[in-house]
Amino acid sequence: MPTELGTDFVMYLRGHVATDDGSSIPHDVMVERVCNARVRQQVYASFGGDFSMDLGTMTETYVDATGDGTALRNQSNSSPEGGIPRRALSNCELRATIAGFRSEIVSLVDLDPTNSSIDVGSIVVHRTVKVKGMTTTAAYYLAPKEARKAYDKGLEAEKKGRWAEAQQDFSKTVEIYPKFTSAWFRLGVASQKLRQTESARTAYTRATEIDSKFLPPYLSLASMAFDAQDWIQVLNLTNHVLDLDPLKYAKVSGYILDLDPLDFAQAYFYNSAANFMLGKTEDAERSGLKAERLDVRPRFPQLHLLLAEIFAKKNDYTSAIIETNIYLDLLPHAKDADQVREQLAKLEKLNTSGAAGEKADPN
Repeated sequence: MPTELGTDFVMYLRGHVATDDGSSIPHDVMVERVCNARVRQQVYASFGGDFSMDLGTMTETYVDATGDGTALRNQSNSSPEGGIPRRALSNCELRATIAGFRSEIVSLVDLDPTNSSIDVGSIVVHRTVKVKGMTTTAAYYLAPKEARKAYDKGLEAEKKGRWAEAQQDFSKTVEIYPKFTSAWFRLGVASQKLRQTESARTAYTRATEIDSKFLPPYLSLASMAFDAQDWIQVLNLTNHVLDLDPLKYAKVSGYILDLDPLDFAQAYFYNSAANFMLGKTEDAERSGLKAERLDVRPRFPQLHLLLAEIFAKKNDYTSAIIETNIYLDLLPHAKDADQVREQLAKLEKLNTSGAAGEKADPN
C-alpha cells in the first residue's frame, strides 16, 4: 500500500528515457504526463534521453495539452509560487511516445515526499518493429550469458536512476564481452551521469573503435569536445557522422533507424561552430543552414546567434538581424538577452547605413 502523499507542492519532474536493449532513442521522443486518462502535459526528451517537466510555469519546453489553454499555475489546485500538490499527482503517470516503440508506465503515486524536485528514474521503451541487421541486438545474443545478465542488470539500474550500479554492471558486461558496443556506450552514459568525464570519454571511444558506424558515441564525444572548445576534435567527429549518407546507411544499419534526420541537427550545429571557429566561414554557413532546417523544435537556440555572426562577417546584416531576432523570440529572458539586444541594435544601425549608402550610389 503506497504511503499517502503530503500536501506540499512538486515543482519539477526529472527523468530519463531508455530503450530496453540499450540502443539510442530517436529524437522525436515526447514524454507525457497523463492524469485520469487525460494528457495534461508534454515535454521533449533531450538527445541523451533526459527530460525535465516544469510543473510551476508554462515554458517553451512543453505545451499545455489540456485543450483549454489554461496555464498550470492558474489551476485551482496550484500554489501561488507554482507547482502541483503531491496528492493531485497521485492519479497521474508518465509515459513516452515514440513511433515504433511501446512505453512502460511510471506511476507518480509513490513520489519521494521530501523534495519538490522529483527524479522519477527511467521510462523504458520496447521496440515493436523488428529491425533486420540490428547490430546492437546481434551483439546482445552473441554475448555470453553472464555478459547479457550483467547488461540487463545495468539497464534495470539505469531505469531506476541508480547510475553507480549501472556503471558497475556495464563495466562487468564489457569485461566479460569486450565487443559489446552498446554496453560501452551505456557505460559512457552512466559515467557521464556520475560526472566522471574521462571514464565516459574512454567508454565512448572504445565503442567507436569496435563499430565506426555506431553514431551515438561519436555525437557524445563531439558534445564533450564542444564543451571543451576543442574545435579540431569537434570537426573530426562531426565530419565522420556527416560523411555517412543517412538514406544509404539506413539500408544497412539498424543504428541509423534509431537516429532520424532530426538527430543530425546536433552534428551540423557542432560542425558549423567548429568550422566558424577555425576560420572556415563558407563551410560553417553550409552546416549552419542545414542544422537550422533540421532543428524544427528547436533544440539549439544558440545556432541562430552563430548564423547571425556568420552573416554579419559577410556583411549580410539583414540575415544577421533575422537570426538574432529568432534567438530572442526563442529565449527572451536568456542571461545574455540584454547583450544580444545591444548587438541587434548595432546590426540594425549597420544595415541602415548600408542601405543609405546603396541609395546614394547611382551605380
